[in-house]
Amino acid sequence: MAANKGDSHIDDILTSEEELEKALCVLAGSDPDNCSYSKGYVKRQAVFACNTCTPNDAEPAGVCLACANKCHDGHDIFELYTKRNFRCDCGNRKFGGFQCQLNPVKEEANVRNLYNHNFSGFYCTCHRPYPDTDDQDDDEMIQCVICEDWFHSRHLGCPVVEPEELQEMVCEACMNKAPFLWTYAAHIAVPPVIHVGDAEEEVEVDIEGEDREAGQRKDEEPSSSDERTEPEEAVNRSSPGKRTHEEMTGSPAMATTKIVECKLKELQARGLERLRRGAVFWPYSWRAELCTCTCCKRAYVAAEVQFLLDQSDTILAYEKRGLDEPFGQHPLMALMNSMDRVQQLEVIYGFNELTTSISEFLEQCASEGKTVTVEAVHQLFEELQARKRRRTSDGNQ
Repeated sequence: MAANKGDSHIDDILTSEEELEKALCVLAGSDPDNCSYSKGYVKRQAVFACNTCTPNDAEPAGVCLACANKCHDGHDIFELYTKRNFRCDCGNRKFGGFQCQLNPVKEEANVRNLYNHNFSGFYCTCHRPYPDTDDQDDDEMIQCVICEDWFHSRHLGCPVVEPEELQEMVCEACMNKAPFLWTYAAHIAVPPVIHVGDAEEEVEVDIEGEDREAGQRKDEEPSSSDERTEPEEAVNRSSPGKRTHEEMTGSPAMATTKIVECKLKELQARGLERLRRGAVFWPYSWRAELCTCTCCKRAYVAAEVQFLLDQSDTILAYEKRGLDEPFGQHPLMALMNSMDRVQQLEVIYGFNELTTSISEFLEQCASEGKTVTVEAVHQLFEELQARKRRRTSDGNQ
């Protein structure tokens, strides 16, 4: 069947396959069978909120993937993507008399867990739900890697760069929470486009030009530290948003001949500034550029962003770690790996059609004020089966 469809339709199916695989990667790094509570505060895991057990006006709480599947099956669950340093709340004091079926012995509260309005189903600075039935704009949402809130791209206060050019985003509030990041942003983040004047004329900042001017000013002015050395030449000659990994990390030879006590002070001495407004998008390997001297480490701890020094904290590392583990591969993806391309397209098409039909069915029930009954669900699946038989019959003619 899929082989007879038009190229554009196959492209849609392939896009659905990519979206499905991406969604499954979020779950792949979490254990679907065992409550994560016994592991303590997990570095990163998929987290869910249960609107049935902890409604909006209750204390915020989150549950792990296994508890969402087992303890809260049939409840009003919504996904929170992933959270760092989180311990499963299922069955603790916040859930009243509800007991976790997988790990019933738990402390009353997980005091180190961090909660935000996401746990009540709201996101962004506009404090709106997602999906938002009242929002007519088809606007993507992007997660801040520090506060882990999700933002509409139109509320970030800056233009959104192409996804392939960035790995992580830090919102304006978190940039101000750790203001030293603005210095790094001026040198290694994706160059901003800022609005100047009443006419809001877009002007792209010439980072390289200002960088050269800052270097000339530095040559004319004495350094405040005799031990301070010049940064790598690669930093001076390349664009902050387009540097290669080798240029960003520096060569081993140069690392052995130059001693830089504090990268942050080196960057500050260059005098390059960036408008402190809007979110900041960072290229790959930007965390490797952060200074690890004792003074800077104290600053990270004071701003509660010490996890930025941990390369395994990233979403990409989490997804890779999950896919490498035995429980990491979703059964659907494992099944598809054993199929040829036509069969894979058939599965993806069927999965996409199923999710669309169920969504339309639930939306219709909600709009008409109808209760979802067992009989109505059975009728829906009978119609889907009849539709499949008609397609099969047409394909064999």
